[in-house]
Amino acid sequence: MSTVAKHSDTTDEVLEIQLECFRRMTPQERIAKMSSWSSQIKRMGFEAIRRRHPEYDDLQVQCKFIELTYGEELAAGFRSCLEGKSVEPRR
Repeated sequence: MSTVAKHSDTTDEVLEIQLECFRRMTPQERIAKMSSWSSQIKRMGFEAIRRRHPEYDDLQVQCKFIELTYGEELAAGFRSCLEGKSVEPRR
């Protein structure tokens, strides 16, 4: 029986094979793979925002991504910085 979380689109057998492949990777290969996946997921997020808001320019897409990923407070701070306003650090 698998000790990893069940994913609806991946059988236990396939998941175990994937995990074994990761175990055989060097630390550098793992970091490169995770970095690649992270970039791909970020691009997919940007594309989803563009599909939902075709009127947004690139900067608005970035702001929305920050809002959805990190929260409204950080997005508001990012927007303020873009507008040249001073942002007080949260204490």
